Amino acid sequence: MTGTFGGALEARGIPAGDGFLHSESVGEVEKEGGTLVIKRVHITYHLKVEAGLLAEKRDAIQRAFDLHPDACPVYRSISGCIDITKDLKIIES
Repeated sequence: MTGTFGGALEARGIPAGDGFLHSESVGEVEKEGGTLVIKRVHITYHLKVEAGLLAEKRDAIQRAFDLHPDACPVYRSISGCIDITKDLKIIES
């Protein structure tokens, strides 16, 4: 999902490579019939944005964040069986 979000940002003129965007994911598992099954995943994106660019592109960043899951093959493949949540932390530089 991070790659899809990064691509959406880059398409809007917001740098996402070279350490500007990274993510952390936490999965929660439960036992079903003796087998561990991933039930939930939470992704936290960390995006560094220059102050002037952030002022100009804040709405575009939010749109990319809101819409990117539907364009992501991983999300589309597993979202029906694993609850995926996400949040975005913007670091102004």
